[in-house]
Order: sequence, then structure tokens, then C-alpha cells
Amino acid sequence: MGSKDKIEVEGTVIETLPGTQFRVKLDNGQEILAYLSGKMRKHYIRILLGDRVRVEISPYDLTKGRIVYRYKKTMNHSTQE
Repeated sequence: MGSKDKIEVEGTVIETLPGTQFRVKLDNGQEILAYLSGKMRKHYIRILLGDRVRVEISPYDLTKGRIVYRYKKTMNHSTQE
């Protein structure tokens, strides 16, 4: 199975689980179990609740995926105190 067989989708982390696993709600409304990819683990990229992520899903099991990218949060410069 090559890398072109993967399905890439975006979603939001809704729950953190032990063992670098996360429950992710995809943009289409489906919830999947996703784990952190090796390169993200190697570079200590932390995933928090509410983060927007890109997930690779195998076409053979659409309930599990691998988090391959965490989108950067944009800073809101118009904060009022």
C-alpha cells in the first residue's frame, strides 16, 4: 500500500487518550481514533484539545487514522482587557 492510497482529511481534536492517541472529529462529522505520526513524535510536536489537524486514513479501515500535521493557531491581535 503506497502513500497515494491514503485519504487525507482535516478535523478537530475532541479528546486526548493515553499512548499519543486522540479522538478527532472530522469536518464531515465522523469521529475517528487517531495516533501521532512518528515524525511528529520525534520532533516533540504537542497536540492539545481543540487543535486543528490533518489526518491520513487508510481506505481499508475508515475508523482509524494517523495525525500528520497540526495547523498553527492564528493570534487574535484585537484582544481587549
